[in-house]
Amino acid sequence: MKIVIIGGTGLIGAKLAAVLCEKGHDVVQASPRSGVNAVTGEGLDRALSGADIVVDVANSPSFEDRAVLAFFETSTRNLLAAEAVAKVRHHVALSIVGTDRLPECGYFRAKLAQEDLIRSSTIPFSILRATQFFEFIGGIVDSSSDGQTARLSPALFQPVASDDVAAALADVTLADPINGMIELAGPEQLSLDEFGRKYLAATRDPRKVVADIHARYFGAELDDRSLTPGSNPRIGAIRFEDWLATRRK
Repeated sequence: MKIVIIGGTGLIGAKLAAVLCEKGHDVVQASPRSGVNAVTGEGLDRALSGADIVVDVANSPSFEDRAVLAFFETSTRNLLAAEAVAKVRHHVALSIVGTDRLPECGYFRAKLAQEDLIRSSTIPFSILRATQFFEFIGGIVDSSSDGQTARLSPALFQPVASDDVAAALADVTLADPINGMIELAGPEQLSLDEFGRKYLAATRDPRKVVADIHARYFGAELDDRSLTPGSNPRIGAIRFEDWLATRRK
């Protein structure tokens, strides 16, 4: 099958492409670097010609509220329109657990708008909502730091390895469209501040993590349901400590 990955050269796109190629599929890793731009529409018709499945894992270059909303709305509209012309039979999108529970966060609002466009289209679809990736925990700590102190919410957190995200996406991509959503989370549920401490200890970072129930997570206060999945999510195989160990080598 011909499978086009929008955002195919990024963290998840590259891993997904490797999995699908290993399974023998014809994979196109589409990105602005390859002349395919979903925001402007450049190269979309050419890339999607003869495609059976399109997987959208593209991300906005800006997280500013208006810019990120414009990115996901414009790129998704353009992509779905091009898919209709190409008669694509399955649209797969990567989203985030909690998109419908954190309206204070502009990025989450933008991802929810993307999901709404997909649901209202005529293209059969599947949406995989994943929790935050292990790879992002360092950035979360940095964004919450003031000097030698990082203030993080004690709300429950269940991040997942990007390798597990790629594996789950491959399974969703090759299955029949569900016209709905699946959730994916990591195997461990701890507080966000505890994940921050584990990360700093593993990286020998001297900063101190303080639990603060009012600490903001990209503009939003969290509770135990904000970033954790609902019932019966798919669970990744890689534990945080094992992932950290690979980073020490």
